[in-house]
Amino acid sequence: MTTLTIHTIDSAPEASKPLLEGSVKAFGMLPNLHGVLASSPQTLDAYQKLHQLFMDTSFNAEELTVVWQGINVEHACHYCVPAHTGIAHSMKVDPALTEALRNEQPMPNAKLQALYDTTLIIVRNRGHLTQAELDNFYAAGYGEQQVLEIILGLSQKIISNYTNHIGNTPVDAPFEKFAWSKKA
Repeated sequence: MTTLTIHTIDSAPEASKPLLEGSVKAFGMLPNLHGVLASSPQTLDAYQKLHQLFMDTSFNAEELTVVWQGINVEHACHYCVPAHTGIAHSMKVDPALTEALRNEQPMPNAKLQALYDTTLIIVRNRGHLTQAELDNFYAAGYGEQQVLEIILGLSQKIISNYTNHIGNTPVDAPFEKFAWSKKA
């Protein structure tokens, strides 16, 4: 099993300290993922910026959750699935949607299903979509902007999911009740 250092504000490189202080201010705690990312101030900074940029996209809370959790579950991220379950609850996302995502079940409506399907096609095919797949996404009410916003969300999730795989990042205490593992 591989592990990476989980920094505190005191142990982090100088350039990461203000970023970690911002994490504590934003979340009321220092997420273990941020502590791990602190070993590279540039990676922590990129992750935080990508998170904010993705939050500022055209997606609503349900759609953000579909993209995040679809990717987290596909990547089997033991840390991000519980964390984003808690985040979804704080964003007032219907728990039925969160459970459907965690259990790889159908989405509650056709538009969210199209978002979910397109997200997974992009992940599984490394960005390759057929014209028919793209047309199906557009027919559901999305456009070019949302295709690019999925890629933005994927960029954020690659940083966190891969870091958590390599670092074996422990789930933060507030999210332990949402523990998850990929079904066989």
